[in-house]
Amino acid sequence: MSPSNDRSGGQRQQRVTIHDVAREAGVSTTTVSHALNNKGTLASSTRERVTEVARRMRYNAHPAAAGLRRGRTGVLGLDIRPLDSLGGRSPDGVDHFVRLAGAAAVTAVQHDFGLMLVPDLARSTVPATRAAVDGFIICDPIESDPVLTTLISEGRDVVTVGRDSAKLELSHWIDTDDAGTARRVLDLLWDGGARHISVVTGTDANSWNADVGAAYDAWCTERKMPPDLHRVPESEGLAGGERALHDLLSSSPDCDAVFCQTGRHATGVYTAASALGRTIPADLQIVAGSDSEHTRGNPVPITSVDLRPEELGRMAVERLVALLSDEPFTGPVTLEPWLIERATTVRSL
Repeated sequence: MSPSNDRSGGQRQQRVTIHDVAREAGVSTTTVSHALNNKGTLASSTRERVTEVARRMRYNAHPAAAGLRRGRTGVLGLDIRPLDSLGGRSPDGVDHFVRLAGAAAVTAVQHDFGLMLVPDLARSTVPATRAAVDGFIICDPIESDPVLTTLISEGRDVVTVGRDSAKLELSHWIDTDDAGTARRVLDLLWDGGARHISVVTGTDANSWNADVGAAYDAWCTERKMPPDLHRVPESEGLAGGERALHDLLSSSPDCDAVFCQTGRHATGVYTAASALGRTIPADLQIVAGSDSEHTRGNPVPITSVDLRPEELGRMAVERLVALLSDEPFTGPVTLEPWLIERATTVRSL
């Protein structure tokens, strides 16, 4: 093939096409396609000759064209819904989604797929993105999620990490036992001597926030104590946690423990408590519902819930691949998170 100039002024080889291989082998392009894709009833000598010519010419079928012939693109889409409300795709200190996406990407490659991180599919500006992937993983859908509604109406294959509580008929989801884990956290604080436990959740209308709020209400009812639940936007980060502590101390001055859903809120609570002269954990115990860089790197490491994002990402891809292959879907699946006790709770001392 003749060289052509690239943009840097150097030389690059033109891509070898199926027409080039056909011309060199003295056959039609259909024969080349059948030989390389093991189709048709070609003589073995013809198939071998075409294969050898393609190898010698370093021919590779265009991936998009090959995908269209198979009816597949070989790409899976990942839409992480909480990132649409956090005010940035890489929120400071939040590594949960990076860990999930990384594990999902590796698992996709192991199944001969690529993984594309896609923007908010509810926006009207990204219809082409939906056409570019074979199926979708939707992370933490909100209630009556418009993304799920659209994809389902289009007949697309979808697996969710977390549930859309308004679409109970869907079973293609993987979730963590957030209600059970909330009870474990509350019991840990209670066993550590806390009697005025406040809970801080986010404001996203997803199952993670809803399940923890409901579990807290039920737990308080069983102990005949009033709940003290505060909702703070996830996007407020550390500043939201600092504000939450001042708010909850105003409503519950005897507060001796705080369970925050996000690591950033929990770290903000710690910062505000320290500024007020509170001793951690003697005066105030703190737990985060999602382990993060902030909770691990805090001056006093914060007891946290590891939601096992790598496992969630791996399982989501495996189940989507099974769905695309018309294999039985073993779901829904509920994963048990890990409670990591650190220095901000009494029992860990």
